Amino acid sequence: MQTEIMDAAGTRQLSRIERRSIDYVPDAERHGRVINQGPFWFLGNFQFFTIAIGFIGPGMGLGFAPTAIAGALGILFGTIFMAFHASQGPDLGLPQMIQSRAQFGYRGVIIPLFGTVFTFAGFNVVDTVLLSQGLHNLYGWSILAVSLVLAVTAVVIAIYGHDWLHLIFRVLFWVSLPLYVILTIAIATGHVPGKPPAHAGFTWVGFAAEFAAGASYNITYAPYVSDYTRYLPRAKSRAGLILSVYLGASLAAIWLIAVGAWLATYLGAQDGLVATSAAGNAIFPGFGAFLVLTSVAALTATMGLNAYSGMLSVVTIVDSLRRIVPTSAIRVAGILFIAAIWLAISLSLTANAINALYDTLSMMLYVLVPWTAVNLTDYFFIRRGHYAIADLFSGNGVYGNWGWRGLIAYAAGFFVSVPFFSLSGFYEGPIAKALGGVDISWAPGLLVASLVYVALARGIDRAGEAEAIAASDELLTQA
Repeated sequence: MQTEIMDAAGTRQLSRIERRSIDYVPDAERHGRVINQGPFWFLGNFQFFTIAIGFIGPGMGLGFAPTAIAGALGILFGTIFMAFHASQGPDLGLPQMIQSRAQFGYRGVIIPLFGTVFTFAGFNVVDTVLLSQGLHNLYGWSILAVSLVLAVTAVVIAIYGHDWLHLIFRVLFWVSLPLYVILTIAIATGHVPGKPPAHAGFTWVGFAAEFAAGASYNITYAPYVSDYTRYLPRAKSRAGLILSVYLGASLAAIWLIAVGAWLATYLGAQDGLVATSAAGNAIFPGFGAFLVLTSVAALTATMGLNAYSGMLSVVTIVDSLRRIVPTSAIRVAGILFIAAIWLAISLSLTANAINALYDTLSMMLYVLVPWTAVNLTDYFFIRRGHYAIADLFSGNGVYGNWGWRGLIAYAAGFFVSVPFFSLSGFYEGPIAKALGGVDISWAPGLLVASLVYVALARGIDRAGEAEAIAASDELLTQA
């Protein structure tokens, strides 16, 4: 069954279930518009989870304005890496982690893949716990029932696949936007009463922590992006796509981090969902419920996003160990596998255990940062977007089973960042301790992994790869 089919009048129609998973998307199946990537990634950050990022600075004594500025600067920096991954999708017609086989090898890519699988499942655990606990506290809804409904909804969205994710995200974007415009205007004009903080001011530690949170927030999207741009027609210019993704993902996050900073500073908020409800109801009774339910819908759709990309990672791992045919049945099995993991973990956690899970997700960021550095360096500076696509599906191809250059650079980026790690109750590196507990491990991880890879890439067999690319292109043309 095709991702899309054509009716008798030649109109493009959505199919019931997407067929493709980790396989190449040929030009005949390419569709979509670059401009729609903006609303898609805007909605991905347009929910109360992002609002909670704005609570970090005030929790460390930082005032509203410096928190909003630090969060904005962090988002503007971190989104650079996310947005540049977007152009890989239409150029290659492949999911993000399949393309990474060029740097890490057919089997070597399993190492960063374990990080991506845990990240996708982990974010859905966090989302499930936050939503189920928040809706229970607000409305008395059953935690078990909410968790099950969230899981089933996310699974259905992921099974229907790529085109339905884009459609649902666009609809929720237009539903959410006016509600948050009303909330923001009400806050700015004093219709949401707040109390000026007694001790909020400026601290470098708080500013650095908010910046780091903003930067890392969108860097964690890096393994997703090509999954949702790979059906786009080949673009004449990458700039429009990169800009669309960058503006969508960054503007939503900057906006709601600022809202969160205000709620934390002037209302003393500590829970994103409860704070959103209280602020909405201050405008007029019942408006808080509209905001909450819309934000819940947006976060549930994002859980579908996590399930879909998690499936692609799981299927890639299986395929790296034993070559498989990527059928619809395998897609569904991968999604159900991811869902079983996050649902089992989330139902075993309490609200008090969520902090430990946040630390676990921080560890996954440690795993993903050197990957994004190696991947982007290779794509834009070493191989410049030219790959033998057919060879990405074989350990006997030009990229081999183990890409030692990528793996060494990846390890170097990871280990150099260890002294910068800050995991409360687990480990605090000497440099993080000297910085007052601020975790900026992503910075040395990005820098060192990139530089080491550039140095090692000088030995790449350019002539051999050129021959492989020519043969691959001819094969894809015949197909």
